[in-house]
Amino acid sequence: MTRITAEPLTEAAFAPFGDVLEVAGPPDRLINQGLCGRFHDRARLDFDDGRPGLSLFDAEPRHLPYLLEMVERHPLGSQAFIPMSLSAFLVIVAPDTKGLPGTPRAFLTAPGQAINLHRGTWHGVLTPLSAPGLFAVLDRIGAGDNLEEHWFDVPYTVTA
Repeated sequence: MTRITAEPLTEAAFAPFGDVLEVAGPPDRLINQGLCGRFHDRARLDFDDGRPGLSLFDAEPRHLPYLLEMVERHPLGSQAFIPMSLSAFLVIVAPDTKGLPGTPRAFLTAPGQAINLHRGTWHGVLTPLSAPGLFAVLDRIGAGDNLEEHWFDVPYTVTA
């Protein structure tokens, strides 16, 4: 079994896989009579035919070390995961290597961070590390096969 050490989620490290969504630095502009900072257009949402949909996911908490047996990807659209609590969650992604996932990487979010996975990015399942595991998810709704799964012959163990 191969070990993967989870690293902090940063914009630079996560850039090949998607967008880190967080309030960082000054807002792009102030709205609502100057009482609200707008951090504008932070995710590259990308959908094939179909439409964007907002769903709520309620996932069981997991713990570290975590056994990574499978990754999946969505070839027809991006997928944003926005936690509805200020709890950390585990994000696992892998580069595409000739149609198969390469060596996975694991990231631990900080409170207040969300992610948007680019279309076709190999990723692990939703992995909250504490309850509640409630997320708003923005992704593609429509016809067509938008899910590919890959099961590893030898699982990975993800540690903190």
